[in-house]
Parts: sequence; C-alpha cells; structure tokens
Amino acid sequence: MTTFSLDPGPDQIAVRDWLHGFAADVIRPAAAEWDEREETPWPIIQEAAKLGIYSLDFYAQQFFDPSGVGIPIAMEELFWGDAGIGLAITGTTLAAVAVLANGTDEQIGTWAPQMFGTPEDVKVAAFCSSEPDAGSDVSALRTRAVYDQAKDEWVLNGTKTWATNGGIAHVHVVVATVDPELGSRGQASFVVPPGTAGLSQGQKFKKHGIRASHTAEVVLDGVRVPGHCLLGGKEKLDARLARAREGAKGGGKNAAMATFEASRPAVGAQAIGIARAAYEVALDYAGTRVQFGKPIIENQGVAFQLADMKTRIDAARLLVWRASWMAVNNKPFTSAEGSMSKLYAGETAKYVTAQAMQILGGNGYTREYPVERMHRDSAIYTVFEGTSEIQRLVIARAISGAPIR
Repeated sequence: MTTFSLDPGPDQIAVRDWLHGFAADVIRPAAAEWDEREETPWPIIQEAAKLGIYSLDFYAQQFFDPSGVGIPIAMEELFWGDAGIGLAITGTTLAAVAVLANGTDEQIGTWAPQMFGTPEDVKVAAFCSSEPDAGSDVSALRTRAVYDQAKDEWVLNGTKTWATNGGIAHVHVVVATVDPELGSRGQASFVVPPGTAGLSQGQKFKKHGIRASHTAEVVLDGVRVPGHCLLGGKEKLDARLARAREGAKGGGKNAAMATFEASRPAVGAQAIGIARAAYEVALDYAGTRVQFGKPIIENQGVAFQLADMKTRIDAARLLVWRASWMAVNNKPFTSAEGSMSKLYAGETAKYVTAQAMQILGGNGYTREYPVERMHRDSAIYTVFEGTSEIQRLVIARAISGAPIR
C-alpha cells in the first residue's frame, strides 16, 4: 500500500507537464472549431496517438500508477484544454474500464488493445448501458441477451442511448439483461466485435456541450456474439445468477455499476479541468479589465467570487485524489467516497464556469471568449455517469445503512 500524498512525484509531474503542453498547443487552438463542427476530431485523436497519449499503454500506466493520481492528473490536464476534445480522446477508456472491471485476463488482453487501434489507424470504443427508458434506473434495462447453447452464441436485442462513440466504435461493450426477474442482478456485459451484423447507429444527438464528442443511439437487432464475448465467462455468470436466485447476499456487482464505480473519480477530475480552465480565464480577465478607474479584481465582490471558485476547485481535487488513492489501494468506499468526488467536482464545474461568465459580463456570454463553451460543457457533469441526485442517494445509503429511495 502506498502512502497518501498531496505531493506528486517526479513521474507524475513529468506526465502532467507533457499533457499540459499538448492541451495548450494542440487541443485549445482547435477547441472552438470542433465545438462548432460537432464532429469527432479524428486528426487530434491521431496526433494524440502518435505522441503515445491515446493508447492502451498510456492509460494502463496511469491507471496502475501506485500513487493513485495518475488518471486524475491526466484527465484534469486534457479537459483543461477542452472538454469536448478531451472526451473524444478519453471516451474509449470507459469501455476499457468495463472490460477491466468485468472481464477475464484473456478478454482484457484480446479486446482492450483493439479499442485504440494504432497511431496509423486509430479506433475508438463505446460503452453502451443507458436506454431510452433506463438511465439512472439501471435495473430497468430492456436489452436482452439470450444464450443459444447449440451454437455457443449470445443473441442481443435492444436499443442503447447516450453512448459515447456509439455506432462509430470499433468495439462496443453492451450491458444486457440475462434474467429479467432478477433486475439489476440479472445483467451482464458483452463485447460486440467489429463488423458484427445487426449492430447499427441510431440517432446522433446534437448536444448543448461536449459537442466534439460523438454521442448516439446504438441499435442491436439480432446481434450474435460468440460465447467468449460474455465478460467474465458463462461459468462465473451462472454461479452469480444462482446466488441471486437463492436470495443470497454477494450475488455479485451489477455490470454497469462496476464500471461506473471505477470511473467516477476520473470523471470528477475531468470536471475539475473544466473548472480550473474557466477560473484561470476569469482571474486573468479580472486583473486586466478596468472599470471605474481600477481593475475589477480590486472590487471585493469580484475578488470574493474568485476566492470561492479557487477554494471549491481545490476541495474537489482533494476528494478526487482521495477516492483515486483508495481505489488503487483496494480500500472500500464505505462512505461512497467515489460518488462524493464525482458529485462535488461536477457541481463545482457548473458553479465555477457560471461565476466565470458573470465576471466577464457581456463578454462571457459571447463565443469570443471560451467560458461560454466551458459553461455548456460543464452542464453534463451533474448528469452523466450518475446524476448528482443519484450520487447523493448512493452517499446517503452508504452513511446511513437505510434503504433510502
């Protein structure tokens, strides 16, 4: 076990500075263009791949960094550059985390590398959980997976929504219901290999923010995948379902929630990157904008806003780092520390970007300044991968032990 530290070591600092340079030199100059285009920024993903930033090896190194802060540092810097492009670069990792959280060593070795492709031929991956009638309520998933024993294949039918990279992905990871009577305990995750018949992209969403990241429906119509595409394997699934049917505790983690639990601190770090970027713009503007004969930062009302913004950003980072360190050291989230970090960081991003717009006044409302885009981008961080309300529910249940609904 590593000791929790607020002082990143030389390796973490080197990665931070490297990513900050990429964010400043490559991501930021292109942010406004790709936000307007609302298209996947393939050239920037490819540039990231050539530098080794968009690769399984890079994310694995950060994920297994014993300090626990490798992933949070990486996410904060990339999303400081721009949230839409940042998500286009990192969106594949959610599918990779799904395989890491639920798959066997052989499945991880087979599928994770294919999700990223190569610098010459980059690929992306998609994690498909939410459905039109099942967002926060993961127990309501209707996508079905039925086992064809004669062919050792699983047949998937249903529609997924809000899937990052959905339809354009090389590899899709799909959460489906195997036994509807068991609710969320009767679900499993499946890899849908590239080129599988029956999988198609549905509606592509035009979004308020993070517009350089592709979000779409994924339609599964008689999709057949080999038995080995069931993450964790059938023997493990059958044992888990049997325990669940007997009503035994420890029936196993829900496939979707296991992924979200692992990714929540990283999502919090993304929100911190957005908040920090907006705060820095506002701080610089307040020091140079002159009204009534003096810079506006000399007005207590503005200075106090900036003080609150900075305090919340640092507090959010501390929560994210704590949760990330706990996860790396296999410490249980007894008080839902992962949800705490995502909740507070997401709320902080919305607050800070709104305050930044206020400090910039009319300029903050225009697209001539980036805080308007940052505010739009921040809005999703109280919604996706668990709304703020769901995070509070998870925390409340953890600290009370009561079946709060």
